[in-house]
Amino acid sequence: MMYQAGLVLEGGGMRGMYTAGVLDFFLDKGIEFSNCYGVSAGSCHLCSYLSKQKKRAYRVSVKYLKNKNYCSIYSLLKTGDIMGADFCYNRIPNELDIYDYEEFEKYKGKAYAVVTNIENGETEYHRLVDMHKDIQWIRASSSLPLVSRNVEIDGTLYLDGGISDAIPIRKSIEDGNKKNVVVLTKHVGYVRKPTSHLGLLKARYRKYPMVAEIMKKRHETYNETMEFLEEEERKGNIFVLRPQYDSNVGRLEKDKKKLRALYKQGYQDAEKSYEAMKDYLNK
Repeated sequence: MMYQAGLVLEGGGMRGMYTAGVLDFFLDKGIEFSNCYGVSAGSCHLCSYLSKQKKRAYRVSVKYLKNKNYCSIYSLLKTGDIMGADFCYNRIPNELDIYDYEEFEKYKGKAYAVVTNIENGETEYHRLVDMHKDIQWIRASSSLPLVSRNVEIDGTLYLDGGISDAIPIRKSIEDGNKKNVVVLTKHVGYVRKPTSHLGLLKARYRKYPMVAEIMKKRHETYNETMEFLEEEERKGNIFVLRPQYDSNVGRLEKDKKKLRALYKQGYQDAEKSYEAMKDYLNK
C-alpha cells in the first residue's frame, strides 16, 4: 500500500543499519510512501527499499567489511574516498549484488537524494529517476567531508547532504506532505556536539569556505531540528522511529555482530510500532 506521506531517512554511516532493518520490515508489509528523502547512508538504503530488494542493504553493508576497496584507509589513500567510489557505486550494483533497476522504475512516488553544494553552501534535493545515472547523487549524498573527494556533477561540486540538512523534515513538509514518518539513526537523548575538526576543514576546503561555515554551526542546526521533531511528535504531527539506546556502533563500524544487532533492532522497532504507525497514517 502506498501512503500519501513523506518518508525521511537520516544518515549516520554504519548506524544506518538501523534504517535498513526498518525498511525491510516495511517491505515485508508492502508499505510504500509517495515521497521519500534520503540523506547520506539513508539515501543508499533508500535505493534498495525502492527496488524492493529485502536484505540487500544489509548484505552490502556487512559482506565487504574486510574488502580493502570498500571501507578502509587503503581506499582512502589510493582513491581519496574511504568508501571506494567505483567499488560502491559501480561494481556492487552492477556486478556483485545486482541492483534491480527495473523494479525501481516501477515506483510511482518521488524519491530524493539530499546533497550539499559546497560552492554556495546550499542544500539541494535531487529527484531520483534513472538510477543508472542518478547513482552519482547517491554517491554525492554519502561523501563525508575530509574522507571523500568532492563529487562533481554538471560542473558543480557536492558533498554529504547531512552537512547542511541531516533530517530534511521541513523540506518534506514544504513539499506538501501532511503525514511524515522519520527514521533516525541517533538514539533517544542524543545531542550533537560542536565539530572538533574545524581547523582541518578550513584547511582542506579553503577554496570552499562555506563547508567550514556550515560545519561550525552544524551542531546547532541539528539540535534545533531535533527539538522541532520532538515537538511535532508530541503533537502527533509526525511519526518517529529511532533507537531507544546507544548501540555503540561507530560511523565506520567494522564489527559485524554489532551491525547485525542494530539491523535486528530496526526491524523489531518497526514491527512493534506497526499498528501505531498505521493508525497515524490512516487518520
